[in-house]
Amino acid sequence: MTELSESQDDPFIPHLAALAVVDDRGVVVGWNRRAQELLGHPETAVLGRPAFEVLVDPGDLTAAKEAAASCRRAGGWSGMLNVRHRDGRLVEMGLRAHALSRGDRIREWFLAGALAADVLEWQRDRAVLHGLYRRCPIGLVVHGPDLRLLRVNRAIERFSGVPAARFRGLPTGCFLVPDDARTAVDRVRQVMETGRPMVYSEQFVRLEWDPGRERVAMVSSFPMEDASGRILGVAEMIEDITERHRAQRRLALLDQAGSRIGTTLDVAETARELAEVMVPHLADHASVDLLQPVTRGEEVTRALAGPMVRVGACSVGAQQAGPPHPQGERVEFAPDTPQARCLAEGRPALEPVLPPDWFSTEGCHGAHTPDLGVHSLIVVPLAARGLVLGVMTLWRSRRPDPFEADDLTLAQELASRAAVAIDNARRFTQHQQAAFTLQSSLLLRAVPDQSAVEVALRYLPASAAPGLGGDWFDVIPLSGARVALVVGDVVGRGIHAAATMGRLRTAVHTLASLDLEPDEVLSRLDDLVNLLAAEQEASGERPVGEQVVGATCLYAVYDPVAGRCSVARAGHPPPVVTAPDGEATPLDLPAGPPLGLGGLPFETRDVELAEGSLLCLYTNGLIGERHIDADLGLTKLCTALTRPAEALERTCQAVVDSLVPTQPTDDVALLIARTRRLPPDDVASWRLPLEPASAARARALTSAKLSEWGLEHLAFTTELIVSELVTNVYRYASGPVTLRLIRERCLVCEVSDTSHTAPHLRRARTTDEGGRGLFLVAQMTERWGTRYTRDGKTVWTEQPLAGTLA
Repeated sequence: MTELSESQDDPFIPHLAALAVVDDRGVVVGWNRRAQELLGHPETAVLGRPAFEVLVDPGDLTAAKEAAASCRRAGGWSGMLNVRHRDGRLVEMGLRAHALSRGDRIREWFLAGALAADVLEWQRDRAVLHGLYRRCPIGLVVHGPDLRLLRVNRAIERFSGVPAARFRGLPTGCFLVPDDARTAVDRVRQVMETGRPMVYSEQFVRLEWDPGRERVAMVSSFPMEDASGRILGVAEMIEDITERHRAQRRLALLDQAGSRIGTTLDVAETARELAEVMVPHLADHASVDLLQPVTRGEEVTRALAGPMVRVGACSVGAQQAGPPHPQGERVEFAPDTPQARCLAEGRPALEPVLPPDWFSTEGCHGAHTPDLGVHSLIVVPLAARGLVLGVMTLWRSRRPDPFEADDLTLAQELASRAAVAIDNARRFTQHQQAAFTLQSSLLLRAVPDQSAVEVALRYLPASAAPGLGGDWFDVIPLSGARVALVVGDVVGRGIHAAATMGRLRTAVHTLASLDLEPDEVLSRLDDLVNLLAAEQEASGERPVGEQVVGATCLYAVYDPVAGRCSVARAGHPPPVVTAPDGEATPLDLPAGPPLGLGGLPFETRDVELAEGSLLCLYTNGLIGERHIDADLGLTKLCTALTRPAEALERTCQAVVDSLVPTQPTDDVALLIARTRRLPPDDVASWRLPLEPASAARARALTSAKLSEWGLEHLAFTTELIVSELVTNVYRYASGPVTLRLIRERCLVCEVSDTSHTAPHLRRARTTDEGGRGLFLVAQMTERWGTRYTRDGKTVWTEQPLAGTLA
């Protein structure tokens, strides 16, 4: 503005204009210095001479005479004429002529002139000022040094609804609410005092008579100075950017929602994120209500009837009451509520201004409103893939402005995004539940009845990782009162890992029933894993991002008669043994390759365990958390198992509390077994020579021992079993015969020899003279089988102690 200060001055004012006085005859009778400067004629050369003769070129004489005639008729004239300079050139000037009346009735004409270029510039400046004050859509306010308004333009009049004339002389910020007025005054005062402009500062504007309507203005303030630099006031350009500001805020909210909503595959958490994004940026209160099947991860049908659950809720200010239905509680909407209509029709509802009687029906509306100050409402359906999953309700109570159509559009966009995230979380929950159901059906549910060990188990699924792991454990009773303890971990996560775990567990049970050595069991499992991997590769069913089938496993067999434990592992962490004196150490076992690599043998290690020792088997989730070094985790495990509690369950829980974080990142399978020993009186063993009389000797020894044990009712069947098994050894095997009886939960009869030829059960024909002995043995026992050892084989039978089989 200071650069244009001179051009803004009227060129016809006396100290800037060329002035002359002409009498009624056209003779120049007055001439000022500015006229001499512009036209070069000194006063002595002009005064007393006719103006047409001195100042008008003959070519312009006609136009000059027409202007003079018009001036006489109208009493004045203004326009453009060419005036002759002293050097003969023509100067285009803007002229104004006014009649002067003197007391002696002599009329004279007062002429004021300026260069045409100056006049045009002045007219343009006048047009600019006229446009700023009358046509400009941006507000203009001029403040005086006393912080009073000097002038405002028509845009301010339209913005405020107050006539522009009423502003003159009023204090700055006079029509604003006190808080906004103080901001305006401080800004003008700062510019006035510092002389530095303030450009593009945003201010919230609320008028005193309409405080509920909040506007946003973009204000640029600058000082006005005179030629000497003295500040005469402050001018402000004010633009109403309310709609732009709201649009930017909506875009920012959309961006924020994109980063905050759907961060987890959890239905409830996604609903809470949606409610928290809405408050306070769009609403004062927000609630998200979902159909109950959605919260459980179940499929949603098009029949929308059913209970709702308030999953997410948020309100502004701690002093504000939240929705009356806390998160997780069921809610029901009356048929005539906006929520019920939204659910039924799948269309949003906008109530910009709620009627005064909106709260009158408690069961209809009031039961679902945050507080009685609510004055505006939006209800939006949460729909994804053509199905309505629930509704989102937004209220305003603290913000005075009502919801608008743009707010509804924004709410719909956010609800649409959130609905997809909620449905994804629902489907993930459904898949997780299916996987958990599959896994729980495949895992060990109850410890089977056996006398070798006391067992405590823990299975902890990962809380943060997607999908399920393939961890498992097992307790498998074996022949001869022995027990197999198994723990394993399948590579990968999800249903494929759980299914692979189930197949491996089934295979372990099958191999255990064959009474194979631990290294042989792992070798057979390794073959199975290679087969599964080959099938998966051939069928193209390998899950995206998962490895080919692989697993680790530890297989241990404990014999309570000998107190010996045979252990082999395939890439699995070593077990930890706690001696009866309380010292815990990991077993030094060959690691072996993980299952599925192939090519390397597994090795069995035999360990003597005293009665009351603890054998701890686990998966790497217990000691191999990402933030814990595996060796450090193993050390912490040994510390937790040192001097364990008397109750095995308490020891197991202490290990979990010590090593497992609140939210484990990997599944954890933990099995702790306390060893037992069978009393020597419950075991009888005899070595018999390989001769025909051995069968009779075996019957006699068996009968005597059963009488000693008080099992006379089993003598007949047991003698028959022993006689048949010893006779088979004499007829088909070689070497000495060992007969052993074990009394525990059942009566175990074992006959061992040095041959690896196994007897086979068959059905003899009516004409056969033999082949019925083993068939009779199978009919008289509960279970029977053959297990191989390094020195030969053992044929064993089991009979219930209560009596013979029916």
